[in-house]
Amino acid sequence: MTDRTWPPLAVVIVTYSSGQVVEGCLRSLDAALAGAGPARIVVVDNASSDDTLERVRKAAPEARVVQMGRNAGFAAGVNAGIAAADGCDVLVLNPDIRLAPGSVLRLRRALAVRGAGVAVPRLTAETGELHLSLRRRPTVPRALGEALLGGHRAGRIPPLGGLVVDPASYGRPHAVDWATGAAWLVSRACLDAVGRLDERYFLYSEETEFMLRAGDRGFTVRYEPGAEAVHLGGEQTTSSRLWALSSANRVRMHRERHGGPRGQLMRLAVGVNELVRAVAKGRAGGARHRAALRELAVMRSWPLPPGGMEASPDYVCFSAQDWWYHNRAHSDFQLMRSVAARRRVLVVNSIGMRMPTPGRSTQVLRRVGRKLRSVAMLVRRPLRDLPGFYVMSPLPLPFYGSPLARRVNAGLVRAQVRAVSWALGLRRPVIVVTIPTAWDVVRPMRRRALVFNRSDRHSSFPESDRPTIEALERGLLERSDHVLYVSTALMGEERDVTGDRAYFLDHGVDTEHFRRRPESEQPAEIRRIPGPRVGFFGALDDYLVDFDLLERIAVELPDVSLVLVGAATVPMERLTRHPNVHWLGFRPYEQIPGYGSGFDVAIMPWLDNSWIQHSNPIKLKEYLALGLPVVSTRFQEIMNYADRVRIAADGDLFLDAIRATLRDGGLQPAEAMRGSVLGASWSSRAAQLMALAETSPDPR
Repeated sequence: MTDRTWPPLAVVIVTYSSGQVVEGCLRSLDAALAGAGPARIVVVDNASSDDTLERVRKAAPEARVVQMGRNAGFAAGVNAGIAAADGCDVLVLNPDIRLAPGSVLRLRRALAVRGAGVAVPRLTAETGELHLSLRRRPTVPRALGEALLGGHRAGRIPPLGGLVVDPASYGRPHAVDWATGAAWLVSRACLDAVGRLDERYFLYSEETEFMLRAGDRGFTVRYEPGAEAVHLGGEQTTSSRLWALSSANRVRMHRERHGGPRGQLMRLAVGVNELVRAVAKGRAGGARHRAALRELAVMRSWPLPPGGMEASPDYVCFSAQDWWYHNRAHSDFQLMRSVAARRRVLVVNSIGMRMPTPGRSTQVLRRVGRKLRSVAMLVRRPLRDLPGFYVMSPLPLPFYGSPLARRVNAGLVRAQVRAVSWALGLRRPVIVVTIPTAWDVVRPMRRRALVFNRSDRHSSFPESDRPTIEALERGLLERSDHVLYVSTALMGEERDVTGDRAYFLDHGVDTEHFRRRPESEQPAEIRRIPGPRVGFFGALDDYLVDFDLLERIAVELPDVSLVLVGAATVPMERLTRHPNVHWLGFRPYEQIPGYGSGFDVAIMPWLDNSWIQHSNPIKLKEYLALGLPVVSTRFQEIMNYADRVRIAADGDLFLDAIRATLRDGGLQPAEAMRGSVLGASWSSRAAQLMALAETSPDPR
C-alpha cells in the first residue's frame, strides 16, 4: 500500500472532564498530521462536567463532537468515534497526548508494513523520560514473576515478565504483542476484521484485548520509534478505584480468553502481586493495592459502570423476519448480532402483518406450519460465540383488521415478551422495532429508548391491511426516539413527521463472509452449470421480483444459464420449463457466497412498485463485496451506485445491459467493486445505532 492508496484518516479523542489537557492535544495535530493526508477529527465526550466541550470548540471548531450523554467508558467512546469515521483508518488518542510533528505520517507508513493492523509511537514524559509502553502477551507465570521480582526485574526475563524493559527494543521498529493505548493507529482492514473494542471492560484492558484479538486474526502491532508522543499520564497511579479496576480487568480478560480455571489462576497471581505491594508500602502507601485486593476478592463478572446497569442497556428487537426460517442476512438480524457482541440482545421473531388466508396469500398451510414450528423453538441462544444473543418466537394472533383482536393479540405477545425479558433480567431495554405491528405491543412497555428501524414501507406490502398498517407506522413515526432509514426517498417523504429524529443508516455487509471463492471452493452443483451464468440469490417473492423479466432473460438469451438461488413464493414451472434456467432453491446463508462466486453477472430484477422504490436491498453490497458485475432495474437508492452498476429503466435495456456486461466484464474491476464496500461493516452500523439509542433522552 502506497501513500496515495491509504484509506481516509480519522482522529478519535475520548474525553471525560478533560478540559485541562484536551486543547494541547488538539493543537498538536496540525503539525503531527503533516504529510499524512487530510483527517477528520472526532471528539467523543463522556458527559464531561467541566469546560471540555467549550475548549474543544475553541481549539478545533471543525471537529465533530459526539456526546454520549453519560460516562459510557473509554471503549464505548472509541466505538462511537469509529462509528462516526466509517471507512477510515482511526488514530485513537488520549486527550493528554501531545503528538510530535510528522508522527502520524510515520505511523501510517508503519501500518503499511505487510500484516500490520495497529501502529504505536514512542511515548515519553514531558521531561523526555521514556515511557515503557511495550508489553508481552499476559500469562500467569508473568503475573507471578512480576509479583515476586517486580515489573522491571521480571521484564528482563521474558518468560517471567510482561513489561518490555530493554532500551534497544525502544530504538527500532518491530512487531510487539501489545502496547499501552494512549496513542494507537488502527487500520480499517483490521477494524473490519476484528470488530470494535469490548465495552464490558469500561476502562483498562480494552485496548489490550483488542490488540490480542487482532493478533489472533493474523494482524501485527507495529512499534515505530520515529513517531513520538508526549504522554502526560492519567489518574491510575493516584486513584485507588481506578487501580483496583485495572487489576480486576486483567483477570477478566484472561478469563474471557482462556476460560474460567485459567482466569482463577490469573486472579490468584494478580492478588499475590497486590498483596506483596500492599505489605511493602505499608499503611500509608499501600491504599491502592489494598483496594485492588478488596476488588479481587469480591469482583463482579464485569465492572458496574457509573450510574448502574442503566448505563449499559440491553436490547429487545421486534424483527420483521423469523430467525428460524428466513434468510439471516436481513438487516435487523445483522445489526442485532453485532450489538450482541457488546450488549445482551433478545430478538423477537416476526409477529406478522396479517393471518395468511386462502385466495389472498400464497402457500397458506406451509406458512402457518413453519410459524408453529418456530413458536415451538421457545427461547434459544442460537450462536455459540454470542452467549448474550437470544431468540424467541411468541405465539401471535395476527388479526389486525379488528380493533378488539389487535388489542388481544398485543396483550398476548406483550405478556410473552415481558415474561422472557424478566427471566433474562432485561429490565429497561432499548426497544428496536422493524415491523409496524409491534407498535401495539411496545407502546406501554418500559424502555430506555424506542428506535424504529424503518427498513421498508410495510403498508405497501400487497397482503397487508393498508389502512391499519399505515396507522401503526404513523404511531411509530410520531413516538419513536429515533427513526432509522435505509431509503433517502422514504426519509424525505416522512421528514414532516420525524423531523430531526430521522437518521440515515445505510445497510452494511459482512465483507469477511462475502469474499470471492475460487472455483475449487464453489458448490459442485453450480460448477456443473454451463457458463456464462447470470445469477440471483435471495427470496423469490412475487411482490419483489419481476418474473416476466426473468422469463425474458431465459428466452432471449438462450446461450446464458440463468441461476436462481432462493426460496420461492410462487410456482416456478414457468421458468424451469426453459432448459437454461437452473432454480436451486433455498440455500443456507453460510453457503451463499460460494454460489455467488460462480456468477458471471449478478442481477437485481425488481418490480417497479412502491415497495421497491422505497427500498435499499442488502443484496447489492453482497454482490459488490464478491466483486461481481451487477445489472439492476431502476430505483432511487441504486442511483448512488451508477458508477459501479448498470441500471436499466425497462426490460429491453436490462437485457442489453446483461449482454454488455458479458462482453466487457462490468463497469469496474472486481477489486474496485469489493473495495467500494469494505468500509460498510455491520459492526460499524451497529455502533452507529448504539450511539444514537444510548444517548436518547428518557422516553415520553
